Amino acid sequence: MSHFTRIRTKLLDRDTLVQVLREFGFAQVEVHSEPQILYGYEGDPRPERAEIIIRRQFIGEFSNDLGFQLQPDGSYSAIISDYDRGKYNQEWLDKLTQRYTHLRLLHTAQSQGLQVACQEILGDGTIRIVLQ
Repeated sequence: MSHFTRIRTKLLDRDTLVQVLREFGFAQVEVHSEPQILYGYEGDPRPERAEIIIRRQFIGEFSNDLGFQLQPDGSYSAIISDYDRGKYNQEWLDKLTQRYTHLRLLHTAQSQGLQVACQEILGDGTIRIVLQ
């Protein structure tokens, strides 16, 4: 039985998080108003719960559910099993966070009447955006 690890994030907007998860290839993302049970790779219910869930059958044959649990401060903590941390590790979370931040920036800019003048990805993976 794999242990689940909670990882704090700065992801605050549910809709943007779900959009990024879908962009990352998860076509089936469950969104709940109340936390739901996560399941282990054998279909066994685990004590962990989350509002945003990718079920194990959409991750891999021996995977556990992947979840994002809403915290009292409004952020979502990632809940990832030790087994799945081989693929869904800190590097994956960093890329997810970068894309999330990128989308939030574009949304905020648009809501303030700004437009993207130019956008480029630098050699180190940094995204440079100029707004006007």
